[in-house]
Amino acid sequence: MAYSNDKKSEKCSFCGRTKKETNLLIAGVSGHICDSCAEQAYGIVKEEVKSKSDLDLKHIKLLKPIEIKTFLDQYVIGQDDAKKFISVAVYNHYKRLMQESHRDDQDTEIEKSNIILVGETGTGKTLLARTIARLLHVPFTIVDATVLTEAGYVGEDIESILTRLLQVSDYNVESAERGIVFIDEIDKIARKSDNPSITRDVSGEGVQQGLLKLLEGSVVNVPPQGGRKHPDQKMIPVNTKNILFICGGAFDGIERKIGQRLNTKVVGYSASARADQLDRENLLQYIAPQDLKSFGLIPEIIGRLPVLTYLNPLDRTTLRAILTEPKNSMIKQYVKLFKMDGISLEVEEDVLEYIVDKAVEFKLGARGLRSICEAIMIDPMFEMPSGKSRELRIDLKFAKEKLEKVNIKKLKVA
Repeated sequence: MAYSNDKKSEKCSFCGRTKKETNLLIAGVSGHICDSCAEQAYGIVKEEVKSKSDLDLKHIKLLKPIEIKTFLDQYVIGQDDAKKFISVAVYNHYKRLMQESHRDDQDTEIEKSNIILVGETGTGKTLLARTIARLLHVPFTIVDATVLTEAGYVGEDIESILTRLLQVSDYNVESAERGIVFIDEIDKIARKSDNPSITRDVSGEGVQQGLLKLLEGSVVNVPPQGGRKHPDQKMIPVNTKNILFICGGAFDGIERKIGQRLNTKVVGYSASARADQLDRENLLQYIAPQDLKSFGLIPEIIGRLPVLTYLNPLDRTTLRAILTEPKNSMIKQYVKLFKMDGISLEVEEDVLEYIVDKAVEFKLGARGLRSICEAIMIDPMFEMPSGKSRELRIDLKFAKEKLEKVNIKKLKVA
């Protein structure tokens, strides 16, 4: 754009005012626009974009919590408690957005309920997040907390969480401001030690402090392309007030913290009787906020994650169901992969039982199932696409041979 120097055509193409009647006259290819018309045009565009955003919310089919859980049941086996918490959180998140768009009753403001999921590795925390993403009509992103560090240190800035949310919403700020973020591996930013140290905890407590403003709800200046690679880029202000945060972590060893807390309250005969009724095999079901504090999360961040729930460890029955029942079960995935090469795959029942037995032995949850299946299937997947045989039947003898061929100790938990 340039200022016009043509005395004969120095008038606004929209309102007809001359240059003398305006504060600023901007020249285009074949016309001009004054500052007043430009300001009105900006207001019209902004209002139109907002009305379209509100219209999108009105046309969203608001699924009830039971319907959301039913959808999750198709892909995730078990974990009913965690599914209920997530279903209610997502449902309430939609209702908060509806309230913001209508603005007819602002006497009672609904606060968001950020969630923290605690469960062993391989129990389905990330799978729950990925599955709920299929259902949602709002921007959704999954970020890993292990790469985050305080600003100025090697790693990703905390604001990069919102950068990814902007990316999945095509840099539509209003759309991103009603999104959902799943922060995985939240336990990896726990405070390293209570003892003072000469070294700064830049990937632990420092990250927790930085997350506070995001979880609580504030306007954050977000670099659209990442912080350090493009220092001269223009920042985008994003209000996190309506962004729902779901955090997940394994919190390995937190059972000891739970056990210590439960034992300290055992006083007298009746208390001992209650202690005997505890399920020692699954102490995670008794988790409380003070256990997260003992593990290394600061009280401020625990207060901003008010909804605390857990995922049960996977037993043998659940692992067997995971192999074949979900829509995207592992066996169905292998069948489809071979079918794409014109090969029919059949896995005998005793092979499935054998895979589950090994997964229980290795204590790796659902990820253990995948590792074992890959060890069994790797040779057929390598050889058969180039061979003439169009049928593959996996029996127990074949499975044992292939699994013993791999160094099976590598799959076990150290």
